[in-house]
Amino acid sequence: MRVSATAGKRAATHSPTPEGSRILPSGMPSTHTSLHIHVVFSTKDRLPLIDPSWRGDLHGFLGGCLKRLDAFPQEIGGVADHVHLLVGIKPVHAIADLVREVKRVSSAWIKEDQRVRRFAWQEGYGAFSVSGSGVEAVRRYIRDQERHHRRRTFQDEYREFLEKHAIDFDERYLW
Repeated sequence: MRVSATAGKRAATHSPTPEGSRILPSGMPSTHTSLHIHVVFSTKDRLPLIDPSWRGDLHGFLGGCLKRLDAFPQEIGGVADHVHLLVGIKPVHAIADLVREVKRVSSAWIKEDQRVRRFAWQEGYGAFSVSGSGVEAVRRYIRDQERHHRRRTFQDEYREFLEKHAIDFDERYLW
């Protein structure tokens, strides 16, 4: 029996091979991923409840929530009625679980620390995959939210995302 070492502390055991043949690797010794998600969600009924005086604190808080969930916040921004999160995730993450937990914890923080008692996030969200080569463009887009929304609404922006990513939707169920 022949044993060949692989990366890490594991070893793979191989059966004897005929003379002159090669043993092909059984697989990659580790996992390599580049998983980036652009998440967008709004305040309930798109009410402009995110005040500029604490918006930066909210973005920092959202980043902290993501880190506690073992995700990698890459850019966070938004305006009075919605937020954008560019997040690096691991293969074990479920996007729905990440978003649900971030919304739950941040909603409680806004109600308690910012004293916006009627605050709530919308029920759903948008999540769009971003290639590694597209990360910087999405970061710039998120940083430039104030300027974007001087000329178009969240609804127009969100429809454009859905169309750009070829996601079918029925307008009756968006808002």
